[in-house]
Amino acid sequence: MHVVVVGNPNVGKTTLFNRLTGQNARVGNYPGITVERKVGTVKQLAAQGVPNEIVDVPGCYSLSSRSPEEQIALKSVLGMDGFQVPDLVVCVVDAGQLTRNLYLALQLAEFRVPLVIVINMIDEVPEKTIDASEISEIFGVPCLPVSARTGLGVDALRASIAAALKTPPRPRLAPKYDSELIRHVDRVAEAFPAAWRRNVEHDRALGLWALTSVEADDELEGIPSELRERVLEVHRETSGTTIDEAVITARYALLDDLEPRFYGKVPPKHERLATKRIDQVLLHPVFGFAIFIAIMLLVFQSLFAWSDPAISLIETAFGALATFVTELLPPSWFRDLVTEGVIGGVGNVVVFLPQILLLFLFIGVLEDSGYMARVAYLMDRVMRVLGLHGRAFVPMLSGFACAVPAILATRTMERQRDRLLTMLVVPLMTCSARLPVYTLIIAALFPPTDLFGALPVQGLLMVGMYLFSLLVSLIAAWVLGRTVVKGKSVPLILELPPYRLPRISTTLRMMWQRSSLFLKEAGSVIMVCTIVLWALLSFPKSADVASAAASPSPSHQIESADLHPTAIERSYGGQLGKLLEPAIEPLGFDWKIGVGIIGAFAAREVFVSTMGLVYGIGDMGDDDAPLRDQIRSATRPDGSPVYSPLTGLSLMVFFALACQCVSTLSVVRRETRSWRWPAFLFGYMTILAYAASFLVYQGGTLLGF
Repeated sequence: MHVVVVGNPNVGKTTLFNRLTGQNARVGNYPGITVERKVGTVKQLAAQGVPNEIVDVPGCYSLSSRSPEEQIALKSVLGMDGFQVPDLVVCVVDAGQLTRNLYLALQLAEFRVPLVIVINMIDEVPEKTIDASEISEIFGVPCLPVSARTGLGVDALRASIAAALKTPPRPRLAPKYDSELIRHVDRVAEAFPAAWRRNVEHDRALGLWALTSVEADDELEGIPSELRERVLEVHRETSGTTIDEAVITARYALLDDLEPRFYGKVPPKHERLATKRIDQVLLHPVFGFAIFIAIMLLVFQSLFAWSDPAISLIETAFGALATFVTELLPPSWFRDLVTEGVIGGVGNVVVFLPQILLLFLFIGVLEDSGYMARVAYLMDRVMRVLGLHGRAFVPMLSGFACAVPAILATRTMERQRDRLLTMLVVPLMTCSARLPVYTLIIAALFPPTDLFGALPVQGLLMVGMYLFSLLVSLIAAWVLGRTVVKGKSVPLILELPPYRLPRISTTLRMMWQRSSLFLKEAGSVIMVCTIVLWALLSFPKSADVASAAASPSPSHQIESADLHPTAIERSYGGQLGKLLEPAIEPLGFDWKIGVGIIGAFAAREVFVSTMGLVYGIGDMGDDDAPLRDQIRSATRPDGSPVYSPLTGLSLMVFFALACQCVSTLSVVRRETRSWRWPAFLFGYMTILAYAASFLVYQGGTLLGF
């Protein structure tokens, strides 16, 4: 038994799916959260031994299939292009937006698919406002009020699904279209492949879909050339916009006429007044942007103030572990590998886990509260100028966490051109992998002072880097949208959900998943990269180094003091850094930073552990001192500091713009099915990073900084 769950974005469809199946699918309060099919079983049917499969398809506003979500929903509902024909379709609608959400249910009714209507979030409307039994009578199918968040009515829904699978309910509601329109629909239906045909009602509904979806330059897959030509022929005769208007008007006219019956008497003047009043401020063209910037300032300043005790605790723990191993093992290359390559390398990355947890906590709260959708709405005014719309900003905001899921989120966009353009600029957003680099540089080279006695310099720099990446990504979108990826802009259709209290359990689950992924990467990819880099920085060993390693030293610190000061330079890693140094010297970087940049191509966080290896092996200082202290105190042979605030700023700009992430390039390759776009992405971002860093350092030097 195959059940498909469909509905508009943000109607609580995925939450209901979790209730029905007991699975823990990702739930968020912003449009487009469901971008893949999720499969499970209805618990009650499974307990009765009834084989069943329930599928949660992407949210869509209609079945016109002009976007990937709508295409998947249409194929899932009708069983097209290899999709299984469903035994039942469960259509979820929002109780607070009932009439508009029933537009999708009406389209399903026109196809005469076995249907059950679910009115979700019934607890958010006045008691006994909606007459579910009357809606059931009108459509001719079961209609049940539920609250997926609280579980109200879910047991009754399971029973209704079980009954509907035994006796499939066929809807009987359909709009009355003009006879001339029906004639055109029948002409189009004649061009259908034999596999598409079923009965008169189904074929006419599919003909309406074709007339309102198939265009000359669309990207719909699986459209026979004969059908496309027949649709274009009708459009040339009648004007496609006229057909669109006739179809949509007829559907809404029917829903408007029936609306009083949906509510028992007269449609209530129900408005979410709190949401409306808050939106008057948060969506204001001036105050809305100011509040958004203020929220970001609060978030990123908190990353410093709240996480510092936990960071210090982790630093102390890894330092104690390294000391314990140093005293436990005899002096050897293996001891150096464990203390410097494994413990030191992984520790220098894990130390930023508290900040990453805080970042995902804030992101989760903003998503689940409904604020993220408001940011997309605000940014639509800017994005339209760039040739995109506000929906592109949702993946771009996700890029603040990680570019990989953000690129996958571009699937919710309507056109391939928009998806490709967004993919090319998402990696410019400041992802969490850059956060350890920024934190290290800011903490090491910029003192914790206040600007004008009130604004913290460190927090302002962090916010500045995030705003810088956002500004550059918008400029890049404007340039690429007019050169490499040309195309016309399309209007934004975006659901603004009501404000809700965030679900702490959902946010904590997301934090756990993200932190587990981070720790897994720190314990696998980053550790392997760190060990490889340790080997590059440790070999070949000179005679001085070999004799020092063979001598019994009472402590790791004494052994480090015996190392020749240029041993690191003679290592394979040092030679690579020296080879790169002439190219990066105009940016203010020395060969040690060059080694860090080489390591960062595997993962940006590796830069931190690489620098820890460089200074832990090559400097004759206190190895237990935090890495930021060693960077702050590093000097050249003439006694001048290696790092200055200008060098730190140049380095942060370079990391903000360079494409140093193999995972990002891999997912772009998978999404575009070509190596052309990953190569272009890597090339243009590398050139941009070098040029911007050069301007920052050389310009600052000329100005005397």
